[in-house]
Amino acid sequence: MSAKDISKIADNRSARFEYTIGDTVEAGIVLYGTEVKSLRQGKANIKDSYAVHKENELWLMNSYIGEYNQASRFNHAPIRPRKLLLHRTEIKKLIGKLKTQGITLVPLKMYFNERGIAKLQMGIAEGKKKHEKRAAIKERDWKREQGRVMKGEKE
Repeated sequence: MSAKDISKIADNRSARFEYTIGDTVEAGIVLYGTEVKSLRQGKANIKDSYAVHKENELWLMNSYIGEYNQASRFNHAPIRPRKLLLHRTEIKKLIGKLKTQGITLVPLKMYFNERGIAKLQMGIAEGKKKHEKRAAIKERDWKREQGRVMKGEKE
């Protein structure tokens, strides 16, 4: 699978800063037709969204998919729970992990795969403490400063 085959719709860049990401899982999403057309226009936001389990199913909560302008009155609700499509064994495994204290299922990115099907990459995440976030900021700033110094030496 090459980079040309996948078109990214939305990216949750803050998830890697806010959480320590363990395993990742790819899931399909149940969508209406107007939602798919809106996704093709890039009108999506998964920054504040998360996954929960209800009755042995996983649901994506608080994700935003903008309304499709040409749909008039047959449009979808921009923020609504959306069912995630996974194999039964994967769902049971994820529900078992979600029952652990401090573990959550966070969307990392939404994209169309090579077949044109909307997919969601989720990470099994554990929240970072404040001091861990500070360390990440310090590390990022140090790498940036190293790059500046190295660039200055080459000139």
